[in-house]
Amino acid sequence: MPAGDETFVGSGPLRLWTQRFGDPGDPTILLVMGTSTQGIGWPDELLHALVGSGRQVIRFDHRDTGRSDCVDFAANPYALADLAADAAAVLDGHGVDAAHVVGTSLGAAIGQWLAVHRASRVRTLTAMAATPMGNHAGPAWARAMAGQPAAAGELPPPTARFLGHVTASAAAPRTTHDERVEADVRTWRVLNGDVLPFDEAAARRFVERCHARAGNISAALNHDLAGRRFADDRRAALSAVAAPTLVIHGSADPLFPPAHGEALAAQIPGARLEVIPGMGHHPFFAPGLTPRIADSIIRHTT
Repeated sequence: MPAGDETFVGSGPLRLWTQRFGDPGDPTILLVMGTSTQGIGWPDELLHALVGSGRQVIRFDHRDTGRSDCVDFAANPYALADLAADAAAVLDGHGVDAAHVVGTSLGAAIGQWLAVHRASRVRTLTAMAATPMGNHAGPAWARAMAGQPAAAGELPPPTARFLGHVTASAAAPRTTHDERVEADVRTWRVLNGDVLPFDEAAARRFVERCHARAGNISAALNHDLAGRRFADDRRAALSAVAAPTLVIHGSADPLFPPAHGEALAAQIPGARLEVIPGMGHHPFFAPGLTPRIADSIIRHTT
């Protein structure tokens, strides 16, 4: 597969790194990564399959990740709406009016926001490893960490293993490059879930590459701060989504157990839910899953 065209586009005062593959005359798929994750998290195997199906594919680094600009969050805090504006700016920078938006985790929340508030930009929506954008997970997390039962009607918290990892990770040393890489690899291992094999070598290569190309690797932590900011735009009813929607969710997602995907699909008119057995929160380090996900996206965007 030929190397994609790398371009920086503007989003207000920020410069965002983007990479485009395929024929600009083909329908566009915009790939939107999750929290704190660089655009290169979308694997080459997926890109090859999508381009081979007759799609132009664009991926990009969120603000505060990879080669995109970083933000002083204390001075200029941002929220989901700002990250969605960045995604729209990527389309603008490539002269694309509307795209098939494919997002995972935070990227799926960005896709939901666009489908509600900028509907003309979204031809179809694929939301993977996602929860409804209006779900404020903080209280559920706090109750689970305190050993308290979930509140009535509340979507379930992450698994005990994941919450234990969060606690252990906060106390783990990160003073050297090797310690930081090991901490990131452990996180990807936990996100893979407890069912399918984990390709640790691939995850380690990805983490090393991310550290090498990041302007400020620590800036990605700002995404957690942004994710905790809730306003009425996030609480907007998903019943307003008109774009054909596919929800892909793993049966073994440790961060958003399957009830999150079920709730998302139930709130969007006509949405189709595809539950993949054994898949965790990030599927691309589980051997054999990428072709299945590519096939689902290709069918949905045809």
